[in-house]
Amino acid sequence: MLKRATSHQSRTSLLRARTAVMVGALGVSVVLGAGVASAADTTLASTSADTAATALQSQAAAQAKAAVTAKQAAAKQAAAKRAAVKKAAAKKAAAKKAAAKKVVSWVDPVKKYKLSASFAQAGNMWSSTHSGQDYAVASGTQVVAAHGGTVVKAGGNGAGDGSAYGNAIVIKHGNRTYSQYAHLSRIDVKVGQVVATGQHIARSGNTGNSSGPHLHFEIRTTANYGSAVDPVAFLRSKGVTV
Repeated sequence: MLKRATSHQSRTSLLRARTAVMVGALGVSVVLGAGVASAADTTLASTSADTAATALQSQAAAQAKAAVTAKQAAAKQAAAKRAAVKKAAAKKAAAKKAAAKKVVSWVDPVKKYKLSASFAQAGNMWSSTHSGQDYAVASGTQVVAAHGGTVVKAGGNGAGDGSAYGNAIVIKHGNRTYSQYAHLSRIDVKVGQVVATGQHIARSGNTGNSSGPHLHFEIRTTANYGSAVDPVAFLRSKGVTV
């Protein structure tokens, strides 16, 4: 009887021991499962954070690139604007220079002429040599001021320079430069009158010591006879085609 009771207690103890082991194993499994789940959650959170950080970095890089592109575009636009302003200024300066160049300083005293007796030419027509340049034109041809100035002589008898000049005009231009127009058929200006370059002053003729209709033209360093210089060389130095 005692032997059966002992055997029964032994089986009961063994069963309890097995149950405890199973429960313990189950507890370990539960604990391990929880740990694995927790690790998985941590990994997922870490991955999400990395993805968000990468997205933010990409966004920041895109914004920085856009800012650089915008800055470069603005700089390019500003440079183009400066170039346009510079080009416009250069064009304006060139136009101004061209306009100034077109402003005629000196002109021929007559148009559609033929050069005849030249400066310093010798001959029986003159007491020494020819004091000016003759422009062969028909009587009545318009005579204009070769340059702007003030009329200082005008009238017959060479306007005081002698009968050989016939009707004559002398214009003062400044800087010791005078122009003289002789053998005129008509005088259309008065002493003291201010005239402009190319302004009508007289009509050509054949008065005085003249062998035919023409204009006698002189450039002088004074208003009087005896101070003439080569008028053709002078006009050419002023850009006039003679």
